[in-house]
Amino acid sequence: MASATGIPETRREDEPLLGSPGDVLQEEGKGIHLNLVIGTAILAQAGVWALAAVIWTGIFTHDLIFFSAHPLLNSAGILLLTQSILILQPTHTPDQKRLGTAIHFTTNAFSAVSLYAGLAVILYAKILHHGAHLESPHAILGAICYIFLFLQSLVGFTQYYTPRLYGGVNNAKKVYKYHRMSGYTVLVLLLVTVMAATRTDYIHNVIRIKLWAVTIPVVLVLIGVLPRIKKQKLGIRS
Repeated sequence: MASATGIPETRREDEPLLGSPGDVLQEEGKGIHLNLVIGTAILAQAGVWALAAVIWTGIFTHDLIFFSAHPLLNSAGILLLTQSILILQPTHTPDQKRLGTAIHFTTNAFSAVSLYAGLAVILYAKILHHGAHLESPHAILGAICYIFLFLQSLVGFTQYYTPRLYGGVNNAKKVYKYHRMSGYTVLVLLLVTVMAATRTDYIHNVIRIKLWAVTIPVVLVLIGVLPRIKKQKLGIRS
């Protein structure tokens, strides 16, 4: 069925927030790994790797302590989470979606392990040194992220692999857009949490990572990821 302009209506499903549909479509016959760099993804890659470099350089140029694992693991988790989003966004055929979802799930699993290992480190460090919990904006945002991530991952896994829990595939599909929305929300929250970390005692006084040094990479990640969002998948009609 064509619109008044003569463009098939089905193309609207692939229309990103910015740009034309072809800007974020995986070409048939091309390797799925190219999804990591097509369109604005290259900006997201530059940003997330720069963010990791800033954090890892700051940590490894100072004496390593048990707590050092916390920012290292969390930044690795964000790096993996970004890859899992970028790899899936351009898929549009059934075969591409199946492979993309499998890679998305696997990468997210490693991301979650890394992020929750980072949580275990900070919890143990707090217990070891009798530290107070949830004192800073960074700690509060971090707690929100971990809770949100758990719920988002649980819903994402069950709606795709066990749709009977939702009363069947059709009902499960109705939840997809909320899973996608929450996924982007988690990414944004994690990035804001990293920015808030620059005001904590360890990062501000010991590692001395400046706010601007993480803000620039964070902005690049958002510029690279958000424009590739397909409006129809979020229930946005134009």
